[in-house]
Amino acid sequence: MAQQNSAAQPTQYVLTLSCPDRQGIVHAVSSYLFMTGCNIVDSQQFGDLDGGGLFFMRVHFSAQSPVSLDSLRASFAAIGASFGMEWAIHPADRRMRVVLMVSKFGHCLNDLLFRSSIGALPVEVVAVVSNHTDFEELTGSYGVPFVHLPVTRDNKPEAERKLLELVEEREVELVVLARYMQVLSDDLCKALAGRVINIHHSFLPSFKGAKPYHQAHARGVKLIGATAHYVTADLDEGPIIEQEVARVQHGVTPDQLVAIGRDVECQALARAVKWHSEHRVLLNGSRTVVFA
Repeated sequence: MAQQNSAAQPTQYVLTLSCPDRQGIVHAVSSYLFMTGCNIVDSQQFGDLDGGGLFFMRVHFSAQSPVSLDSLRASFAAIGASFGMEWAIHPADRRMRVVLMVSKFGHCLNDLLFRSSIGALPVEVVAVVSNHTDFEELTGSYGVPFVHLPVTRDNKPEAERKLLELVEEREVELVVLARYMQVLSDDLCKALAGRVINIHHSFLPSFKGAKPYHQAHARGVKLIGATAHYVTADLDEGPIIEQEVARVQHGVTPDQLVAIGRDVECQALARAVKWHSEHRVLLNGSRTVVFA
């Protein structure tokens, strides 16, 4: 009978960093991981020569005990400081804690809940928050807590305060606006900077306001799409993470455009959430670097 291998499996980690580009960064990182007893599984990097001279890097690596997350963070700090890095080290297999927010359109909500439930998204949905009750039953069918948080002009500051309390209490790392039709205040955008992803149709700003797909149909568009982006105080102008498009022909009706648009929105948002939760997205001013 063959002897079973009792050795513990190595723990997987992800290191992300950005800093002013200069010689020696990759050497310093790879040498550090080698000297620490780690093994590089995958490494990606990008030097932005045109946008400010920043260097970006994502390294997926493994390590055996006694190497730990705390020891890695403590020992890497000196390298981070020497290169002026913004950096982070995360466990690669940890599911990111996420809150989904929705109003009256549930296609993106249902898509994200389903993908999470089957393990296609590395996230733990800790709550669904809505200013309506339409999707309480749907949310409950996935075993996820539903929080009804009505929003009016008079109570909006109070509603946002409750949302921030929920984010803190449940240790939420990412808020996803899955067709949540309320504009977040500047203060809330600042409090959750880099931690809120929104989805919108890519007709903006050409087709603003109500029924953008019907407006697009009236103009005879041949290409429709959706954009997933980080939320900032500038409405729908945050750094873009992902976009998806679909070609349409002249015979498509407005209702068919809406249906195609729903699918496009779901695809773009799901990819953006996946990449963010896998620490593949690094902010680069008003843009992003995505190591997909």
